[in-house]
Amino acid sequence: MNRRTWIQLLGVGGAVSLAGCGSAGSSTVTAEITDEHLTLATATTVHDSGLLTELITGFQREFGAAVDAIARGSGAALETARNGDCDIVLVHARPLEDAFLRDGYGVNRRAVMVNDFLVVGPPDDPAGVAGLGPVAAFEAIATADAPFVSRGDRSGTHLRERRLWSETSIDPDGSWYTETGQGMGDTLVIAEQAEAYTLCDRGTFLNVAEDQLVAYVEGGIEDPPPLLRNEYGVIPVNPARREVAYRLGMAFVGYLTGAGQTRIDGFRIGGEQAFRSMSSSEISAFEQYVPRDWKQNSA
Repeated sequence: MNRRTWIQLLGVGGAVSLAGCGSAGSSTVTAEITDEHLTLATATTVHDSGLLTELITGFQREFGAAVDAIARGSGAALETARNGDCDIVLVHARPLEDAFLRDGYGVNRRAVMVNDFLVVGPPDDPAGVAGLGPVAAFEAIATADAPFVSRGDRSGTHLRERRLWSETSIDPDGSWYTETGQGMGDTLVIAEQAEAYTLCDRGTFLNVAEDQLVAYVEGGIEDPPPLLRNEYGVIPVNPARREVAYRLGMAFVGYLTGAGQTRIDGFRIGGEQAFRSMSSSEISAFEQYVPRDWKQNSA
């Protein structure tokens, strides 16, 4: 199956259940979970990069729990959580995350991983953005009336795009600027077909469009500059506001900030690292997150 086909099988707003993808006996210590599953609302970039399957498979192997994942833009994922339709979110839109926490819908946010945003475009670079910084690249695209495709969906990527435009004196308008309302993978496919520029995350670019579009502006995943830094956080839904699988959600937090960090660092697309973990750990220290009466079994 090629990369693009794999992306389009789910599509925007789809859900995929990855229960049973591994063996719960593969971990030396597991938590006893009975008739419980976790619903995760996540940014499309986590799914479209291919990392989501890697993380959920690892969690299932360690905890033996079923996970239903809903891939949406970060804004829509957080709205899903506000409505009580998921137990936990994995997103990358810090202003929206902070509002979600302030309003009392989420608790115990933890930073998970980081990569960078890229300005990508057609191989002939009609706006001449190669070698420019992100703000200068956006100015050059607008000045040249070069086609630009925006997600337009209040995702983390869309919010960062709007921030970059705000750093210029330009209000993007006209036939050269279009919004897809789609996820990152689909937007990259549209950008390729339209021979347009777009802003995207490194992971999805590597998995979907590296062979069709060129990354002209990038910051690297080790220490990207603030305007290109793309940080992901995990936030359980507040059990005081919604009926949720809170203990299992906190176990997922423990996994992502524990053994999941090794999987994040080891995840490769075409041999290239797509994300960088926020800490280094090989053990899922879920004991610090879940209630003490949650039984653990030694394998």
